[in-house]
Amino acid sequence: MNTNDLNLFEAVAHYGSFTKAAEAMFTVQSNVTARIKNLEEEFGTLLFTRTSRKVALTAAGETLMRYSKQLNHIIDEAKRTIGKNDRVKGQVKIGFLETMMTLEGPKMVNELAVKFPHVDLEFRSAMRPSLLSDVLNYRLDAAFVPSPIDHPELEQIRIKEEEIVVVAPGNCKSLEELLEKKPIRTIVFDQGCVFRARLDSWLVSKGIDQYHKTVMNSIEGVVNFIESGIGFSFLPKEIITTFYSGKKIKTFALPRELGLMTTLFVYRKDVPPSPALQGFISLFDKDKLQP
Repeated sequence: MNTNDLNLFEAVAHYGSFTKAAEAMFTVQSNVTARIKNLEEEFGTLLFTRTSRKVALTAAGETLMRYSKQLNHIIDEAKRTIGKNDRVKGQVKIGFLETMMTLEGPKMVNELAVKFPHVDLEFRSAMRPSLLSDVLNYRLDAAFVPSPIDHPELEQIRIKEEEIVVVAPGNCKSLEELLEKKPIRTIVFDQGCVFRARLDSWLVSKGIDQYHKTVMNSIEGVVNFIESGIGFSFLPKEIITTFYSGKKIKTFALPRELGLMTTLFVYRKDVPPSPALQGFISLFDKDKLQP
């Protein structure tokens, strides 16, 4: 077995087809079939179930997939970090909610460039479920996500608490006024957004389960629509005060259970942090490095 065998194995699992895997890996189907057969003989078990339409991982194949991703991740890290000297170098792939990237991203890029000039950062913005999935499947080295997180495979560091507020058009006088208007109109991000989930919970607590949603994919769009009087939303207070204080919008406080959000930094427990990731973690203030 070698790393190419594992790459072919992952390709077959991804495409559900020996033919498509061969095309993607620039080889012939007979080679893919032979390499998978060798793996199955080496492990003494079937890795795929085969039908006339597709192939799928067996339980043993699922187990090997987890180890394969871990091995490939470690090998990639070694290639990025091993050199002729002991300086910290490599690449770190970090996931963010868009709101946190807006606030913290530029600061982290600048600090990393000063302290670790040979480390490259790749930021990726997504919703919380996607970020967690990408960390667990080795597509991201780590991610900043809202708490709570209860997963045995993830290490977590508590980073910060931030206040979530109701953001409404500037002519709105009270939360009661917002809820009296019919239909109730909200401006939200797509499914999986923590702010949308909290807005849903708040409205349900008020006995409201039917309301109009306008879905946007950017903070700028959400704020502009609110300013235009189309609806209201939930957003971090710091975002509003830092970037949108000149907008004709108004904020209202929420109860503590909905209005406070804790951000965690998560990464896998089964892979020791690379020197580049350790360097990134060291950017956090010492009083924030609390498990």
